[in-house]
Order: sequence, then C-alpha cells, then structure tokens
Amino acid sequence: MNTKMIFGLIMIFGIITTSCKEKEEKVEIEKVKVDLINDEFPEAKQELLETWDGIVQSLKDGDLDKLIDFHAYSPKFTEFKNGEPRNGSEANEEFERNTFGAVTEIVKFDTEDMFVAVYGDVANLTFHSDFHLKFGEDLVVVNDQISLLFVKTSDGWKIVSEHHSPLKIE
Repeated sequence: MNTKMIFGLIMIFGIITTSCKEKEEKVEIEKVKVDLINDEFPEAKQELLETWDGIVQSLKDGDLDKLIDFHAYSPKFTEFKNGEPRNGSEANEEFERNTFGAVTEIVKFDTEDMFVAVYGDVANLTFHSDFHLKFGEDLVVVNDQISLLFVKTSDGWKIVSEHHSPLKIE
C-alpha cells in the first residue's frame, strides 16, 4: 500500500470513529433531557416542601430578612403580578418588605392544589393561595394562582421568579 492510501484509510477511520462518538454523545444528552423531565427527584421535592415551610414560617414570625433570604436576587430575577408589567429584584424586595411588614395578623395561610415539579437543580412550585391577612382592622383575602421558580444553590433552594395572578372562583 502506498502512503496516500494509508493516510486516506486513517482519515476515513477517524471520521467514522468521530461520527459514532458524536452519535453516542447525542443519545446520552437526549437521555439526560428525558430524565430531567420525567424523573421525580423525591429528595429534592422534599427539600422544596421544607423550603416552602420555611417561607411560611418566616411570614408567620414576621421575619422579613429571612423571607428575603429565600430569594436569589440578581439581574435575572423576574416577577409578574396582578397583570402589571414585569418587575425585578428591587421592586420585588420592596413590595415584600412593605406588604408583609404591614401584616398585623395572619388569619389563614392555606394553599390548594400545590404541585412541585423538579428538573434537577431547577424546580417550579405552583398552588392556589387562600391567604387571609389583616392589616390593622382590614382583612385582605388573597386568592391567586402562584408559581414560584426555584434554583438550587449552595445555600439551598432560592426563588428566581414569581408569578401571581388572580384565581377565578365561581
């Protein structure tokens, strides 16, 4: 065999090997995608529920700093509420401190139809709120659809996005 033919065979073998390896990697990536979508992640789900319990307890205790610590504020943070334009970290923190700081009594803080979906280090917690909050003598009932997007960090699960919209009750 001449040198050109040997070199050509080496090139073809290299291309075939690379192509097979790329196909194997693509199959592995697709498998990971399916696993992230379909797996239940029970330990992470339990951590999320414990995080939610911590959020509720911080509200009941009136510990606004602890409440705020459950958020991962950054330029990526986003919030929608009450049909208003999107806002970010600063507006969310200001709203939460002003609103929950003014609560004089939590009469009821129930959730309905809570659902936790975990996708590895990202999770979505959705529910319908049945919150009865007193501001002095005024009782405010909050029946919203709420979605909280969490990312797992070295400091635990943190909220990176919130969406609140009124729940139609018939």
